[in-house]
Amino acid sequence: MENFNIQYHITLPAGKKLFFTFNFDVAKMELSDKIPDSPPSWTKLEFNQCPHCPLTVDSHPYCPLSVKLVNIIEQFKDLKSYEDIQLEVIKEIRTIYKKTSLQEALSAMMGLVIPTSGCPETAYFKPMARYHLPLASLDETIYRASAMYMLAQYFVKRSGKSPDLDFKGLKKIYKNMQMLNSAVAERIRAASKADSSINALVLLDVFTMILPTAIEDSLVEIQYLFSAYLKS
Repeated sequence: MENFNIQYHITLPAGKKLFFTFNFDVAKMELSDKIPDSPPSWTKLEFNQCPHCPLTVDSHPYCPLSVKLVNIIEQFKDLKSYEDIQLEVIKEIRTIYKKTSLQEALSAMMGLVIPTSGCPETAYFKPMARYHLPLASLDETIYRASAMYMLAQYFVKRSGKSPDLDFKGLKKIYKNMQMLNSAVAERIRAASKADSSINALVLLDVFTMILPTAIEDSLVEIQYLFSAYLKS
């Protein structure tokens, strides 16, 4: 497997262009980009550390997720979330264009960085990051997250363990993500003057709050699409 990158090109209203290239180590499905030599204080592990974080200051003086967000936060700390921008996302086999808000573009970037940051609590979402779909709708996210979790249960069964076919584990993962997003939001507030980055995280958190309760109802609504599989 070869390493790869995903590029985000953002054109601001005044015409200024910002370029982000995210390089990935495919073997780990983690960002391989270098972290800052002197990370800011808001990235220290003990600064608003997540209540369920399994890491310790001795082994991880800095929050692995936060240090991977530094460049994004710094670039947009003075910009408003409602700015209209042009977004271009360049992937391996396609390029995606959209006129959207700055907060939506940042939310899409965070949705790529957070699972691949090295944070053990977000690693469950590495499959979705590998097949990154920027600016996905709620319905698309529910479908992708559910399909990812069920495929994970296939691998769980193959490893000799008992699979979870009721999404109990996925609901727990998303509830833990709510705690994580709350802690990360406090870090971002300490680092930003404007609201673009914090509102981008809020958009992601909307999904984490809705998904645990929406999964079963949403899947019932699309059951008809799988009628061919249900025939005797």
